[in-house]
Amino acid sequence: MSAPSVLPGSVARVPRFGARHVFERNVLSQRRQWLAVVSGFFEPLFYLLSLTVGVSRLVGPLPGPDGRPISYQAFVAPAMLAASAMNGAITDGSFNFYMKLRHAKVFHAIRATPIGPLDIALAEVASSMARGGGYAVAFLAIMGGMGLLDSWWAVLALPAALLVGLAFAAIAIAATTFVTQWVQLEWVMLLQLPIFLFSGTFYPLSRYSESVRPLVEISPLYHGVALLRGLTTGAVGPGLWWHVVALFGFGALGLVVAARRLSRILVD
Repeated sequence: MSAPSVLPGSVARVPRFGARHVFERNVLSQRRQWLAVVSGFFEPLFYLLSLTVGVSRLVGPLPGPDGRPISYQAFVAPAMLAASAMNGAITDGSFNFYMKLRHAKVFHAIRATPIGPLDIALAEVASSMARGGGYAVAFLAIMGGMGLLDSWWAVLALPAALLVGLAFAAIAIAATTFVTQWVQLEWVMLLQLPIFLFSGTFYPLSRYSESVRPLVEISPLYHGVALLRGLTTGAVGPGLWWHVVALFGFGALGLVVAARRLSRILVD
């Protein structure tokens, strides 16, 4: 029986919510790779445990977001939560995304369907956010068990961590569209480490010199740390909205760049 012919001038119907189908494909493809998915959660956890056991005994209380003194554990824990969300988003948005884009040619196959570059970009950002969000859920449970959630505002820590994941997922995916060789992904690790160390994670912004502070304040992780630290310690005020807007801005910019880059790459 011959295949049905396509009438001249007919147009394939673009599926609604095409990003959903790509997202479902990502979930199904990674369900047997759970060990690789969860491995990135442990780095910030080990940092938190080591600081709790050792360094916290040497460091006294630090000024919290509202000026009240808080323990060093309570100061560092939300930063590790933000870093956990960042790690998941960057890993999925760089190495995994590069494999699908340049080697497996997954997106070229998807692009042969009515699903467009924006759908692909949205789905990949959502997948990276989901990975970072999974890390955040586990990390929040550990913080709760350690008594490091000092306010009911902490119920908003998970949405805030997802917002951190959005920012880093979109940035990582946009940046990875410019990568053409595996070795170039080493730049991801090279940039990720200083972002982790110098975003107000281990000591207050006031400890940085005046010349360095503007560089710290443009880091997406700094905004994520400040937002989560305010929520978990109960230091909530209008100033937190600036961090929300900044993280949304990073996410929107990365998503636009990623969609435009994919539209160029996938026509080759």
